[in-house]
Amino acid sequence: MSTASAHRSVTIERTAPGRYAISNIRGGKITVGSGGDADFSPTELLLGAIGACTAIDVDTVTSRRAEPDAFEVRVDATKVRDDAGNRLTDIEVAFQLAFPQGEAGDSARALLPEAVRKSHDRWCTVGRTVEDGTPIVTRIID
Repeated sequence: MSTASAHRSVTIERTAPGRYAISNIRGGKITVGSGGDADFSPTELLLGAIGACTAIDVDTVTSRRAEPDAFEVRVDATKVRDDAGNRLTDIEVAFQLAFPQGEAGDSARALLPEAVRKSHDRWCTVGRTVEDGTPIVTRIID
């Protein structure tokens, strides 16, 4: 895989005091705030990214067998503030899926535990990055 195709990027622009817009190169935008209004906070976006990444993995694999009747993923964490700095601990991703009765639904249900495990252990870029503890470099551009 070439470096260019592996590169990922978003841009964050301040739109008002305490409000920001995150945009991608495809034209998508998400508004972000400090948590004082309906906009997602950066922490909620991180939890959402973890959940969405693994949900996409699991959905892609299981829906090849059967379209789910219900599909919900909840991500919970505890925010810690101590001498080591602010961070999240006890991150948990919980899947609540239902598949139709019958052979196709049975096949999807049987595949679900393996799909969740593989997403956690190999496929989900976001979760793997968080668990691996990838360093973040910051810089100021003149």
